[in-house]
Amino acid sequence: MGWGTRLFRSLLLSLAGNKFAEKLAMKYGLKLGASRFVAGQSLDEALDRVQAMNAQGISVTLDHLGEGITRLEEATEFKAQYISLLEGIARRQVDSTVSLKPSQMGLKLDPEQCYANIREIVATARRYGNSVTIDMEDSSCTDATIELTRRLHDEGLDNAGTVIQAYLYRSLADIDTLTRCGVSLRLVKGAYKEPKQLAFPKLTDVNDNFLRMIKLRLDGGSYTAIATHDERIIAWTKQYVRTRDVPLDHFEFQMLYGVRTMLQERLAAEGYTVRCYVPYGKMWYPYFVRRLAERPANVWFIIKNRFKR
Repeated sequence: MGWGTRLFRSLLLSLAGNKFAEKLAMKYGLKLGASRFVAGQSLDEALDRVQAMNAQGISVTLDHLGEGITRLEEATEFKAQYISLLEGIARRQVDSTVSLKPSQMGLKLDPEQCYANIREIVATARRYGNSVTIDMEDSSCTDATIELTRRLHDEGLDNAGTVIQAYLYRSLADIDTLTRCGVSLRLVKGAYKEPKQLAFPKLTDVNDNFLRMIKLRLDGGSYTAIATHDERIIAWTKQYVRTRDVPLDHFEFQMLYGVRTMLQERLAAEGYTVRCYVPYGKMWYPYFVRRLAERPANVWFIIKNRFKR
């Protein structure tokens, strides 16, 4: 990653918490192109998209967007939204798990209440035969997120998994710990702005660490979601599972809604499990900014879309 790209990414990520930029985006963003990455603002809109993707052989994980809340009452509201989401998935009989963020459930306000909220969602998912991935946020949340996931497993709620980010130096050690606990994991490169004391500054090092993480999980026989749009990493994984005779039902590829759609369809046609991360909801702005920061091409898509109107 060149210095220009790093600067561009840093500037974009700084906008994720900018209230003025958020206000403008919330007014115009979905109309100007954010709808490419966000599947609407309502549950029914999201479930309609899931149904269409299922028809193409693609599984889904739904994320009701929301993070950085300032009141516990907001966490209670989001918990209720997730209960409704799980009920909607069961009612529509679509192939979808759910993903949520600890900060959305009150992690930074009251960790115990956050745990209680997530526990209720995970228990509800278990009753419906579903599972929950607890998303990993910035490094200030890493220890707490891993701990609450392990705590859920200790209580027998093993339908909860979490996410490990390849750009953090600590990730291999975390994978070793969570694999021994039997936790399902989604492996990602990472999309937050982190200091070089905690994270690899070079993309080549992140990619190398990502491959080490995949190898560690597949060799351990633990179910793993490999979340990437990087075709080199996908090709490496396909070759690795062939040479090691890893069953196809031991892993899946995960990608984002609106990104590399044709690649998702191609992998599904080849017989791989493909799960698309589909976000929806009214609090879509921080998620949208991170998607723009990941690839400059996403910004040009928005600009071109603006001038086509």
